[in-house]
Amino acid sequence: MTDPACGVAHGAPSAERPSRVLVAVFASPVAEVLLRWAPELGYRTVLLDPDPARGAGVLTLADLVEDLADADVVVTDHHRPELGEVLRDALARPVRWVGVMGNPRHEGPHVAALAALGVPPAEVARVHRPIGLDIGSRTPAEIALATLAGLLADRNGRDGGPAHRPR
Repeated sequence: MTDPACGVAHGAPSAERPSRVLVAVFASPVAEVLLRWAPELGYRTVLLDPDPARGAGVLTLADLVEDLADADVVVTDHHRPELGEVLRDALARPVRWVGVMGNPRHEGPHVAALAALGVPPAEVARVHRPIGLDIGSRTPAEIALATLAGLLADRNGRDGGPAHRPR
C-alpha cells in the first residue's frame, strides 16, 4: 500500500480541500506575497485597503461578496490609522480567524485602537498576535511564508511544530 501523501508529492491527484478566503488587509510587501502564494494553498484571495489611492479595489469588508464564514483576515501593517476600524468591522463579521502582524514583545496597537472604538475586551482577545510560525522571519517573503504555514497548521488542526521529533 502506498502512502497517499507520497503519491501527491509525485504528481498524483489529491483530494481537494474546500477553498477558503484569505483577506490581506492593507497593501504592503507582505500582502503582495500572501496574495501570490495563498492560492497554491487553496485560498481565494482578496486585498482590502480602505485608502482608495492604494488601488486595492476592496475598501471595506462590506464590499466583499464572498461568504466570510471560513475567511482568514490577516492585517499586514499595524501602523495604519485605519487599523481599529478595519479590525472592529472584521470582528463584527462571521469570519473564522483574525490576526495582526507585529512584534510579540510589545502590546499591539490594535488593543488601544479597538478599546477606543468601544470593542469589548472579549472581542479584542479574538485577534491573534503574533501570527504565523516562529521561524525567525525578517523579509516580506519569510513573513508571508510563516503566516501561511501558521494558517495551514491551524486549518489542519496542528500546532505547527516539527513533524518528527526524536524520541
